[in-house]
Amino acid sequence: MLCGPDRATVDEQEDPVTTQELAVSPDRILAEATRIAELLVDVQTQVNARIDAALAELLPGVQRELGLADVPPVDLGDLVNARITGLSVVVTPAAVASVVPLSGASVATTRAARRAVTGVLAGADDRLAVIAGPCSIHDPAAALEYAEFLARMRERHGADLEILMRTYTEKPRTEVDWKGFAYDPFLDGSSRISVGLVATRMLMCRITGLGVPVAAEPLNALTPQYVNGLVTYNGVGARNVTDQTARERVSGFSSVIGFKNSPEGSIDAAIQAVVAARAPHEFLGVDAHGVSAQLSTTGNDSGHVILRGDKAGPNYSAAHIAATRQKLAARGLPEVVVVDASHGNSQKDHRRQIEVVRDLAGQIAGGERAIRGVMVESNLVEGRQDLDQRHPERLVYGCSVTDACVDLATTEVMLAKLAEAVRARRGTA
Repeated sequence: MLCGPDRATVDEQEDPVTTQELAVSPDRILAEATRIAELLVDVQTQVNARIDAALAELLPGVQRELGLADVPPVDLGDLVNARITGLSVVVTPAAVASVVPLSGASVATTRAARRAVTGVLAGADDRLAVIAGPCSIHDPAAALEYAEFLARMRERHGADLEILMRTYTEKPRTEVDWKGFAYDPFLDGSSRISVGLVATRMLMCRITGLGVPVAAEPLNALTPQYVNGLVTYNGVGARNVTDQTARERVSGFSSVIGFKNSPEGSIDAAIQAVVAARAPHEFLGVDAHGVSAQLSTTGNDSGHVILRGDKAGPNYSAAHIAATRQKLAARGLPEVVVVDASHGNSQKDHRRQIEVVRDLAGQIAGGERAIRGVMVESNLVEGRQDLDQRHPERLVYGCSVTDACVDLATTEVMLAKLAEAVRARRGTA
């Protein structure tokens, strides 16, 4: 089954069955993802049984070779898995990719967008990268409607802006809360992770199939494998920027990467992450079959700082940009920043995002060339709502269940201001 159809190919096809397979309706994505996940879990269960049988056959020979054949077993009952209440088979990245392959349109979108964003960050492309979208994805239908809106905005502002969709299906939590669509796609605490992983890939395929590039925030070493080839931009969030394993992982990402300043406001932490991710690394990860592997990376030179504000307040002013440029120059790094208009910079008030954008637009129009990108939290409907996992059916369509967002009309205004600023900056060159 293909998702994210290549329109040129689909339009030319006469086979109605194939066309129907390509066009799962948005409100059926979770149902189809469930069907796919159940089939693949059954396959993986059989694969695991064969692996167990092979190990049972082969390991005794290794034990004999090492003189361990007669070592008596010991009781580890109270020492391992003491707090694990269950272990479930999950789908593997390779299996999911085999039944939810990328279309030609998806591949073309990601390839072109990675080149474009890389060019913007390097200064070879004088446009501005803009990452706009919901704080988190929770409804495939609403996400696709938003993607269609961004497709129109890309067409309108393509000469000035390279627009990506914020497609975050994992959410870092300060304490305990809903962890995101990839982990709990039904929003009810059932935590059907295999379904969430399949649905995430299906959704990103559909979004990129519309010609809209995707931005994400991976929170562990496993989930990026499930959307390999679909993500243009990966951001490392404030809570994870000092995590050595996060820095190691993104050093091998094929996507563009950015690092937010820490929640306490440390820009140095983000700069250190940029430096670390540029270096080659050897670390423990997993392959496409979910098997532990030693990974070797080249380093990722696309890394840059994202200013997102902090507990003390915003850090997007001209003075903050200048100070960040100085810090980057002192480390011999390109003087490049992306600014998040939400979070600390909006002081967690979504309505202030437009004020941040106006200020940034003024800096850009005035000739500030270090600002290469802007992030905005935006959705179909303004604001946010609480998620009651007992009654997810009561949610308002198109309204965030995590951070509050601006609506489409406000997003249009912000994009227009940024595009106008880019045109003005060209005039100062």
